[in-house]
Amino acid sequence: MPIDPIQLTKQLVDLESTTYHEAPAGEFLAEYLAAQGYIIERQPVPQPDLAKNPAAGTGPRFNVYASRPGITPDIVLSSHMDTVPPFLGPCREDADFLYGRGTCDAKGIIATQIAAAEKLIAAGKRIALLYVVGEERDSAGALIANQTPKGSRFLINGEPTDNRLALASKGCLRVELRAHGKMAHSAYPELGDSAVDKLLAALHDIQSLPLPVVEGIGDTTLNIGVLRGGVAPNVIPDKAEAHLLIRLVGPPEEIQNSILRAADGRCDVTFSLKLPYMHMRAIPGFDTMIAKFTTDIPSLTAWGEPFLLGPGSILVAHTPDEHIRKSELLECVDLYVKLANSLLD
Repeated sequence: MPIDPIQLTKQLVDLESTTYHEAPAGEFLAEYLAAQGYIIERQPVPQPDLAKNPAAGTGPRFNVYASRPGITPDIVLSSHMDTVPPFLGPCREDADFLYGRGTCDAKGIIATQIAAAEKLIAAGKRIALLYVVGEERDSAGALIANQTPKGSRFLINGEPTDNRLALASKGCLRVELRAHGKMAHSAYPELGDSAVDKLLAALHDIQSLPLPVVEGIGDTTLNIGVLRGGVAPNVIPDKAEAHLLIRLVGPPEEIQNSILRAADGRCDVTFSLKLPYMHMRAIPGFDTMIAKFTTDIPSLTAWGEPFLLGPGSILVAHTPDEHIRKSELLECVDLYVKLANSLLD
């Protein structure tokens, strides 16, 4: 029987596989695809240091690469197995939608790609599949996969684009600011040195920086996602930190230099992740969009010319109401087949 992408989505969504804990999804995909006649390669991906990242896991992590025996693929369909926390429980559904973590980002996409690959392979196309870990955090799985490309000419990456072909995707720059001071009783502030004050002053100046805008693509955006410091309101804080994410529409170097100047003498600065803005070409016959988010594509440069397409809306990804329309899953199977045929023909 043909692969049912709706049923396969439900099976994947039922599995808890938040970032650093992707093994259940990886094992399922390896076994499922092996049963479909694929040769499976598990690509180990190390866990981060628990001391530096308390959210890290202790279990195995691995990408899943699946191909037919003895072929060099022309096209690799790829997406990511990990989801953001928290896990929302088993997949729920009504007549029109599936609900749950990963329905649109990106387990529904994986299911549509597997169904599309089945059709393409039956038509004689050389297609392989690559499903990676860590996209929601640092593209760790994609960076590992990029060390061992398989000779493909094209990479079709799956993210929620409302079934439109992306012409560009924003890059990202993750910034970590850490301020240090001296602890003291808050009744005698002259005896201390507030790390929070230093951090807030640096953040004020960083938020005031002019950020690039590119016509037709959009603006550079900055989000302060983490802010913490101090131990009690009656204690001058000796430590404070903030984590920022900047969505890029061009090269990051000028922004990096401006941040370093704003933080100078107040905070230590670490640029912990840097993924570039990507431009991709249009293909006749496809609706298009600009992706304001970042993908694994900048970390999979050795896998061929990239394209970005997938069912679902990014606007509901990472939310408690994550969902996807069933008809959109079915439509995207045909879109992946159409795109692959357009590239190969």
